[in-house]
Amino acid sequence: MPVDRIRLRSVIAAFWIAVLSGVQADAQVNVTQEHNNPFRDGVYVDAAFTLSAAANLTRDLNFDGTISGNVYAQPLYIEGGPNGPMIIAVTESNNVYALNATTGTIIWQRNLGAPVPLNRLGCGNIDPVGITSTPVVDLGSRALFLDAFTTPDGGATKKHLIFSLNVDTGATNAGWPVDVNTAAHYNNVTFDSSVQEDRGALALVGGRVYVAYSAYVGDCGNFHGWVIGVEINNPSNVKAWATTAVGGGIWGHGGISSDGTNMFVVTGNTFNTGGNWMGGEAIIRLQAGPIWSGQPTDYWAPTNWLSLDNSDTDLGGVSATVIDVPGATPSQLVLALGKDRNAYLVNRNNLGGVTAPVAQASVSGTTLRGTSAVTYHTGQGTYFAFHDDGNAVTAYKITATNPPGIVSAWSMGQSGRGSPWVTTTDGTNNAIVWVAGVQGDQRLHGYNASTGAVVYAGGSANELMTGTRQWNTGIVARGRIYFGADNKIYAFRLPTGTPTPTPTATPTATATATATTTATATATATATPTSTPTPTPAPSPTSTATVTPTATPTPGQITLTARGYKVQGRQTVDLSWSGATGSNVDIYRNGVVVATTGNDGFYTDSPGTRGHATYTYKVCQAGTQTCSNQVTVKF
Repeated sequence: MPVDRIRLRSVIAAFWIAVLSGVQADAQVNVTQEHNNPFRDGVYVDAAFTLSAAANLTRDLNFDGTISGNVYAQPLYIEGGPNGPMIIAVTESNNVYALNATTGTIIWQRNLGAPVPLNRLGCGNIDPVGITSTPVVDLGSRALFLDAFTTPDGGATKKHLIFSLNVDTGATNAGWPVDVNTAAHYNNVTFDSSVQEDRGALALVGGRVYVAYSAYVGDCGNFHGWVIGVEINNPSNVKAWATTAVGGGIWGHGGISSDGTNMFVVTGNTFNTGGNWMGGEAIIRLQAGPIWSGQPTDYWAPTNWLSLDNSDTDLGGVSATVIDVPGATPSQLVLALGKDRNAYLVNRNNLGGVTAPVAQASVSGTTLRGTSAVTYHTGQGTYFAFHDDGNAVTAYKITATNPPGIVSAWSMGQSGRGSPWVTTTDGTNNAIVWVAGVQGDQRLHGYNASTGAVVYAGGSANELMTGTRQWNTGIVARGRIYFGADNKIYAFRLPTGTPTPTPTATPTATATATATTTATATATATATPTSTPTPTPAPSPTSTATVTPTATPTPGQITLTARGYKVQGRQTVDLSWSGATGSNVDIYRNGVVVATTGNDGFYTDSPGTRGHATYTYKVCQAGTQTCSNQVTVKF
């Protein structure tokens, strides 16, 4: 195969060279896992998704996509088998489907046993509970791995079973399923399916499939945060890790992320620790197995972890995202977004123990929980983006500095609580952040990944979806978007047909340093937890500042967004805009020009006062009355 030497801007070379070098027209674009790769960055490279083409996305009304059951998991896209391109979908009814990727008709289907009714559980918010998390596919063996919560007797007996199915036929592979109740052990902690829920996506690293577990909503019973590892060629070889304390669930939709060598999870609050850190409110780095060394290199917790514990303010509100920032020191990072509204960046080669992070910023006026974030590169730098609980999609830029910093990029109002994903035509250009208004307006939305400007506004009545579930995310393959909802997989296509685009990237990351200590250890001497703890109710914090949403301007206008926060108690407002064409812009606060600055799309205004205040902003072409929408920020 001929190789073209392509210079990449702001993109990790190890990720994309294999993707962009001499790609054949029939290259496969398999989507084998949550957010498309182990980093959980959510990026899909598809040459068809230019900004102009994406603006005219339409739903494929000829795609059937009928399935049975509620859907919380991302679909997968698999090529290379006897059935042609397939969509793999799973439901809470424990149904597994392979659909024709063009027509949406069923190729094969399996039911893996009765799901567990909610009324047979101590708490929860999913009914029934069956297959909740996103599966993973090993293309080499054509095996599909998933966790199904089953009961043979109406709910009295409850089992988490890890299955391996032939992805082309649905048949169960020899030696599977694995009964987690009997196979999982860690120190003195035992696995109890009746209090453990698998919400986070499965991962496949180094010949092992990994499954993470949290609790059911309500934190009932003596649950733990668990990661189970099963050797895919020898399913009797099962290893496990669990938090020492009760609690510490792994809640995020993305579940387990990986740099190709180690696994990363983010845990929630723990109970009855006696003030000793015991695995909760932390980023945990696991070596193959999983094995946890217990050393500070392999965990990070904020210095206020006990306060977060006591207020049920989980650090692990959003699953871990692996990020590389070329030019930064350190450049190999992992991101956590918490219910405390903060973003944390930590050096993934040395997490550091209980200490300050590499970078930290307040990034939302409301809770961050349950979702997956995305990270991506454009010509402007490295970004991460997320959907919060307050109807906003927000992006921040990570500075290529020593140490890296977190600065506001843009924020757009968006109803619902979906996990975003990203398309780009070559790794940096035409980058679009997509999100579905799940349990909101139930439409797809696309935003310019550098500026937040609306690229796709949701379409007409034909594009409306129904039955979308919180925190779910879509996929991209061969010029199409697929999204899972209750009893239905939806397909959307670009107006020019279905081209053969640049294949999606499957990163092969540079291995990061691994701690030399391999002995399994706990962070502190363990305390015996009391049974069935009663956690402190979640707080209802008030936001630092309120931004009054405004209607999206018509094309051609300047689009302005704003975010208010406080720095050491003093009011600060980040402004982001797009659509201005001159070299400079005027920044208006309450009708008065407070600055004339370069048209780079970003400005931080520092009124500097304390207490309550209201500011109305607009951005205009310098010296003119060509202005943006107005945005009001209230402190």
